Amino acid sequence: MAIEKCINEFGVDDIIFEEGSTGRELFVVLDGEVEIAKLSGVSKTTIVKLGRGEFFGEMAVIDGSARSATAIAAAPSTKVMRINHARFVYLVSQQPAFALMVMDALSKRLRASNDVTYRAAQS
Repeated sequence: MAIEKCINEFGVDDIIFEEGSTGRELFVVLDGEVEIAKLSGVSKTTIVKLGRGEFFGEMAVIDGSARSATAIAAAPSTKVMRINHARFVYLVSQQPAFALMVMDALSKRLRASNDVTYRAAQS
């Protein structure tokens, strides 16, 4: 598949994917900014904002589960590259550095989540 077919451009507040949806793709931010958020009615809680070179959607591409949050373009002309499950598996098997990068990011995100959960439990 041509790389151009894997790149999508979004405007501010465009939804890239919604919490609860299914998908076996990981996304890499090529330009702009993406907000990962939990939506509840009209309320929005931002989990993280990601910029160029950062990725999201890794949990669904790894385990096939439903999306755990909503991804929203947060800057004009936000460009993301989609990496489907087959390409992800290929990259992990052929590029150990890619696999380590994904594991490092997952570890950091889990630690940050644990810190938030621990602080909330202490309150």
